Amino acid sequence: MSSEVRDSETFLIKVDSTPSCLQCNGSTLLLAQFPHTWKNSFGQDVSGLREAVLCPSCDHGDPAATELLALYSVDGPVSPENLDVFGGLVAAWVESVRQRSVDEEALNAEFELWKRGEL
Repeated sequence: MSSEVRDSETFLIKVDSTPSCLQCNGSTLLLAQFPHTWKNSFGQDVSGLREAVLCPSCDHGDPAATELLALYSVDGPVSPENLDVFGGLVAAWVESVRQRSVDEEALNAEFELWKRGEL
């Protein structure tokens, strides 16, 4: 199941052959690819794509993922019978993931540890 990325409201969902989770290296249930814009060092908007995976281990405590993970555990993979419910839950999860941003303080702290060889 997928759709072409055309505008800020459209996203691609991949449920087959998803990549491993970057946090735990475990199996993931789906991959979402969606438009994303950020500011470069000159303050200009840069448009691109962002990806997120749904990991049953890492995302089990995420409120936005709870119902989607429950659907997988009860119904299994996406099927014609649960496609409407799946679509609504995925859209809500993607919107939540879209709103997340990098914790700049934590990133800078890790960078400093890395520069000192402590990471």
